[in-house]
Amino acid sequence: MIQLQDVSRTYASDEVETTALADIDLAVEAGEFVAIMGPSGCGKSTLLNVLGTIDRPTGGKYLFEGADIAAASEASLARLRRDRLGFVFQSFNLIDELTIAENVALGLAYRTMPGKEKKERVAAAMDRVGIAHRRGHHPHQLSGGQQQRAAIARAIVGEPRLILADEPTGNLDSDNGAQVMDILRQLNGDGATIVMVTHSPAHADVAKRTVHMLDGRILSSARRAA
Repeated sequence: MIQLQDVSRTYASDEVETTALADIDLAVEAGEFVAIMGPSGCGKSTLLNVLGTIDRPTGGKYLFEGADIAAASEASLARLRRDRLGFVFQSFNLIDELTIAENVALGLAYRTMPGKEKKERVAAAMDRVGIAHRRGHHPHQLSGGQQQRAAIARAIVGEPRLILADEPTGNLDSDNGAQVMDILRQLNGDGATIVMVTHSPAHADVAKRTVHMLDGRILSSARRAA
């Protein structure tokens, strides 16, 4: 599904150039669950942003399902994000003025489909993560774990091919974190490809493969023993 070839990402100011990623080679197969680990500032989130087309590589190739998208137009990247990618963030990024159902429906905001189908998809996504009973509530009325489940519902409502999760348990206690990981495990079991940034070795163990990074480079990639 994904292949990064000699990918780099640098950020330049008037006085200094900072290398966030250097010589990244990474392949992710459809149906994999990959955890990315490393100390703060090592390039984990930058790598996830490149995978999610939020950030463009400075050099190298990014192949998604065989197509080189590193130099794709903004319109093409927007369609890719809309149709094939789902994002889960540490801070949930829910809109407090909207109900949970309305927040989840944002995942379909740029899709053209009948209103009935949208409602059915939203209901199915909320049911899948166990928050259907909170559909009329607002984010501030939910616990952190429930808010993250709502964020996951928003990410999966469009049935993406790839889910990118940036520290999805970072703001949660251990019990709620375990529940979120159970949901991600189930989604992967149902066929979703997941790439997750995490600081937690226990949560990385849920993945099928762990990639370790340091100073913008990949140090190792190891599959979990069956």
